[in-house]
Formats: sequence, C-alpha cells, structure tokens
Amino acid sequence: MNETPKFRKSTYSATANDCVEVADLHGGAAVRDSKNASRGHIAFPSDEWRAFLSDVKRDRL
Repeated sequence: MNETPKFRKSTYSATANDCVEVADLHGGAAVRDSKNASRGHIAFPSDEWRAFLSDVKRDRL
C-alpha cells in the first residue's frame, strides 16, 4: 500500500475541519484526521477495514 491516497470526508461532517477522512487504496483503505492531515494517515488491509465497517454498522463500537 505505497500509493498516494485521495482522501474524502464524510457527507455527515459538519465542517471541513471537524472530521475523519478516508481514502480507498488498492488492497485496503487509509484514514486520517482532517485537522492534522500533515501528520499522515493509517492504512488498513481490506480484511481489517471490512471487519471495522461491519462492527460499526452493527453498532458494536
């Protein structure tokens, strides 16, 4: 996962500087804090990202 991510913010975000941004990666996803974008991001493999989204959708987190 050494590609340059193209981040987007959630449509649920109230302001441009108050959200977590996500980017699709080949083989996974990346997440960063929009308030501190210059500090980098965390990349997740596809299986971990799917498990996280599944838990969020089931209100397990």
